[in-house]
Amino acid sequence: MANFSISVNGKQMDVDVDPSTPMLWVLRDHLKLVGTKYGCGIAQCGACTVHFNGTAVRSCQLPVSSVGDNEITTIEGLSAEGDHPVQTAWLEHDVPQCGYCQAGQIMTAAALLKENPSPSDAEIEDVMSGNICRCGTYTRIKKAIKTAANS
Repeated sequence: MANFSISVNGKQMDVDVDPSTPMLWVLRDHLKLVGTKYGCGIAQCGACTVHFNGTAVRSCQLPVSSVGDNEITTIEGLSAEGDHPVQTAWLEHDVPQCGYCQAGQIMTAAALLKENPSPSDAEIEDVMSGNICRCGTYTRIKKAIKTAANS
């Protein structure tokens, strides 16, 4: 075990964990930030996506020892009021069905729009292709991202 001081959602937090512990489990089990979901554990589904200095990364494959002084943002930290443009567009287009993948989808979309505020359909499809939605709401996801881009 080792003590790590990490910045999550703008707050310094201390955790005493094995250095190889994935950030997903640090967030969920130690910091009780359960919005980030476990999907596959091998960085293939996107359910565990968080921002690492603003870039979308899979927290299931990010060891806590790699975080250092970098900033982690979870779905809980994306917007204090839940009114980030992507979140409001998600509601406007009634994107979620079961909702399980939605935090990862939203975090990926928010990182995309931060980097590219006006993405083409092809760019949206390319970036979002790594996020699996078992309910198949891909058409609504793309529409919501386009709406968020225009807000």
